[in-house]
Amino acid sequence: MSKAPFSLRFLFHSLGLGCVSSAIFLQLLVFWDISQTGIFRATEQNQMILSFEIVLTVFALVYFVYLYQSLIRSIR
Repeated sequence: MSKAPFSLRFLFHSLGLGCVSSAIFLQLLVFWDISQTGIFRATEQNQMILSFEIVLTVFALVYFVYLYQSLIRSIR
């Protein structure tokens, strides 16, 4: 199987690392809020934003699995 063009791989990794790093940042914000108030409550009323967040979460999960598989294959 041939490799994808460099620009496509660069875009894939940029988006993937951006999603993973933003997920880590959001977790830090949630933990900070919980430590300050004892509870975290977040509600999103805008359906488009909620859908976009779900799509980004799925993409981050796919990218994380890809990175994990690449790491395991490089160990062998």
